[in-house]
Amino acid sequence: MDQAELDRFKKLLGGQLKALLGQADATVLDMTDTGGTFPDPTDRASLESDRNFTLRIRDRERRLISKIQEALERIEDGEFGICENCGAEIDSKRLEARPVTTLCIECKTREESQEKSRGG
Repeated sequence: MDQAELDRFKKLLGGQLKALLGQADATVLDMTDTGGTFPDPTDRASLESDRNFTLRIRDRERRLISKIQEALERIEDGEFGICENCGAEIDSKRLEARPVTTLCIECKTREESQEKSRGG
């Protein structure tokens, strides 16, 4: 992969990271906002349900933030776009679709097939 492509992926990943961190900050502010009292238990339950849903989404985003940071480290280390299983170059179309990936499509397909056969 040439330097221009690496720079493009670095910019893409950096933008995603910035957006996710901004959303996390907004969630923290929203969660600390008491928003008043809820005399109706149904309203309170609805608020709690919405907050739980938001927290589940943010947890997924937290994991994605970690993967983005790891991908940025791989760019710096010269390992970005290289399959961690077989050492082959990961196809650029796959990286476009999922820039945090660490496996080529063949290794990922094999991994998913093995998980499916184990019942996982």
